[in-house]
Amino acid sequence: MEENKEPRFKKVVDAADGLSLGISMVVAVLFGVGIGWLMREWTGIGWLFWLGVFWGIAAALLNVYKAYKKQKSALDKLANDPRYNYKATRDRYEDEDEDEKY
Repeated sequence: MEENKEPRFKKVVDAADGLSLGISMVVAVLFGVGIGWLMREWTGIGWLFWLGVFWGIAAALLNVYKAYKKQKSALDKLANDPRYNYKATRDRYEDEDEDEKY
């Protein structure tokens, strides 16, 4: 059996992870609108609705930032992998060529 075989549902999990960002953005804005609407209804202060909308948009932007940081850290790990790092691979082959000369 191959050791490098990918898990059976890896593509499904990766797709769901990407989809979850869009869903979390919509849910965050809807929660913010709902909270703002409830605060306006309970207190009678109209601008509290817009405060809730702002909180929802801020939460959606925070979700995007967190997803960016997660993807950036994954790409940084790949950058150090010699299979994907052109410079490290090139340097390794140049070292092998120099060894053959002597």
